[in-house]
Amino acid sequence: MDKAKVAKDVLQLVGGEENIDQVTHCMTRLRFNLHDDNKADKAKLEKTPGVMGVMKNGGQFQVIIGNDVAAVYKELSGAMSGGKRMETSSDRPKKKRNPVSALFDFISGMFTPILPAITGAGMIKGIIAILVAVGWMSDQSSTYIILSAIGDGAFYFLPIILAVSAARKLGSNMYIGAALGAAIMHPTITALLAPGDTVSFAGLPVLAATYSSTVIPIVIAIWIASYVEKAVDRITHASVKLLIVPTVTLLIMVPLTLIAVGPLGSLIGSGLSGGITWLFDNMSVVASILIGGTMSLLIITGMHYALTPIVIGSITALGYDFIIPLMFAANLGQAGAALGVGLRGKNKQLKSLGYSTGLTAAMGITEPAMYGVNMKFKKPFIAALIGGAAGGAFMGIMHVKSYVITGLVGLPSIAAFISPQISTLVYALIGGVIALVVAAVVTYFMGIQEDSEQDAEAEAVTEEITAPAVADTSAVAATLIDHESQQSAVVPAQIMSPLSGEVKPLSEVPDPAFAQEIMGKGVAIEPSEGRVVSPVNGTVFSVSKSGHAIGLVSEEGTEMLIHIGIDTVKLKGKHFTPHAQAGQEVKIGDLLMEFDLEAVRADGYETITPVIVTNIQNYNNLEPAGHATTQVGQPLYKLN
Repeated sequence: MDKAKVAKDVLQLVGGEENIDQVTHCMTRLRFNLHDDNKADKAKLEKTPGVMGVMKNGGQFQVIIGNDVAAVYKELSGAMSGGKRMETSSDRPKKKRNPVSALFDFISGMFTPILPAITGAGMIKGIIAILVAVGWMSDQSSTYIILSAIGDGAFYFLPIILAVSAARKLGSNMYIGAALGAAIMHPTITALLAPGDTVSFAGLPVLAATYSSTVIPIVIAIWIASYVEKAVDRITHASVKLLIVPTVTLLIMVPLTLIAVGPLGSLIGSGLSGGITWLFDNMSVVASILIGGTMSLLIITGMHYALTPIVIGSITALGYDFIIPLMFAANLGQAGAALGVGLRGKNKQLKSLGYSTGLTAAMGITEPAMYGVNMKFKKPFIAALIGGAAGGAFMGIMHVKSYVITGLVGLPSIAAFISPQISTLVYALIGGVIALVVAAVVTYFMGIQEDSEQDAEAEAVTEEITAPAVADTSAVAATLIDHESQQSAVVPAQIMSPLSGEVKPLSEVPDPAFAQEIMGKGVAIEPSEGRVVSPVNGTVFSVSKSGHAIGLVSEEGTEMLIHIGIDTVKLKGKHFTPHAQAGQEVKIGDLLMEFDLEAVRADGYETITPVIVTNIQNYNNLEPAGHATTQVGQPLYKLN
């Protein structure tokens, strides 16, 4: 890679030096604060050699470079006027966030952490429905009652779960939020607010409302509570904060929620559920075509997060939802378009890329197909929207509903469509097949692009997705050269876990660069303690200034990146204590980094940590150990 040329091209395509307010870099990407994002040519940047991807997040325009980012940043600094607009002090005025973007960020940040709980509970409800439908279980048996409690528990106590997640996202005390949710869910309060009874608090009327399985009342309450808590905290002496802040917050917020916030939230929630029901009762086909055909566009803009509370509210209030089936159609449309690219492709690389990403999309993980293939070739993305609309139309005609919430909407989640009428499942599958086939056929006949350009574009796309850049670091140059001769033959490697915590797929990382495996493949870990150790015997080739990212190369030649948290580069080293430096040789289990886990979370940052292999092109397969949780030093995955 010609770093100077990459820096020059990036500088020109972000709108020139005069458009740059600030630029910093983390372990993998250049992070620009631009005066006008519209002056940056995102499309040309994505096709620039040396640039692996472009994304906008948190008010920053981010150009993904990979392991060469430090060298490109250095060239970029030299190309600017003495680096005068490079990284500035932390007290610089922050760019004002778009209120709509801030709202979607809040909704996604609140619901994403709780999805495993409600998805797991929802799938259990789906399994129960299957067992009852085929006659393997009686709905009067004690086994059915216990399993139903497991499936219903997360939904019944949803206000408490949401209170914790919303408080964490807002930077307030999660346990005060949980206490608020628990208070309004208390059996005594529930009985007191039974319809027909007159209730008052200090002379003020308390309206009858049901809070179990609701979303909006507790979210509004926690949002207001975050301001109350912070206001009380500001005026309270440090010596009595622990006593005064939670006491005053609860004394203000619980009555306020019961008197005003709860009834208002319940009214809004009922209105939304009723509106969706009316829409699908009276304009089912039109609504299904519009939502099925535009769902992928909503996902790209992040607006689909606004549908999450509506989906949850519909299922908890009505017992079913119309939107998840349309997500199913849209995802199968993306799968079909990618498969159509595979069918139409004229070289093995493109065929393999289309087929593999199409299969992944059918399983519910659409990002590789949508961003890596369909949007790259443009016409397949249009075909995917057409397929989603066609599948959605059938879903609307047959009034297909989802009865549980599922995290990944794809073939593995078909249990969500099972009800006492087994025909609902059949109609859902037919709708999905229609979306897939229509998208594939339209892609095949529309074509990918002009045949004269196809081979070059296919090669570029394949390289972007599967071949991250190799680090140009003198401390490990000799090590990489030693192993270069081995890259024609796979060198098996065992990677140990660098952290203790819960193991998650990369698709759950709230950052497309990792979720789409642009940087490489691996797994993510939600840490249970702030300690990172070496997962291999080898050499540290990079430790970011902010401490949030560590690069290593093993004795076998495996190049790795451990990225602690998401956007934690913005902490600028706060809460991080490095114990290793670039060029240092390490053994498995050697301490690399310590960080204050709770402090990072309290500052509002996700701590999920991708542990990826950046030269994955040198291996045939990455096989995770399959553990739900891990401890430092335990096997994490194998490479062969």
